[in-house]
Amino acid sequence: MEEEVIPILRVEDASAAVEWYERLGFAKQWEHRFEPGFPAFVEVARGSVRIFLSEHRGDARPGTLVYLRVRDVDAVAAEFGGQAEDLPWGREIELRDPDGNRLRVATPAS
Repeated sequence: MEEEVIPILRVEDASAAVEWYERLGFAKQWEHRFEPGFPAFVEVARGSVRIFLSEHRGDARPGTLVYLRVRDVDAVAAEFGGQAEDLPWGREIELRDPDGNRLRVATPAS
């Protein structure tokens, strides 16, 4: 087993959040609810990168910041109608998901 860190992001509507994260290249892996109608807990993955999306109050705070390194930040920026900027450490764009969680998406400088 490889060790890893998986951020948990608070979302109000897991289905809407999954759709947004799919635009970022993530795919839904699974969803859990203790009973029908209860809050959802979902895993999305982009390659080996995983994020948990939780409708459970108290699991995470809204507005969390996650830093995500990708091979082509310009393709991500184009998908969201934005523009990556050049910074000393690489090219970067900041996005907000439907729940206000912030994702800084970057391609490191070579």
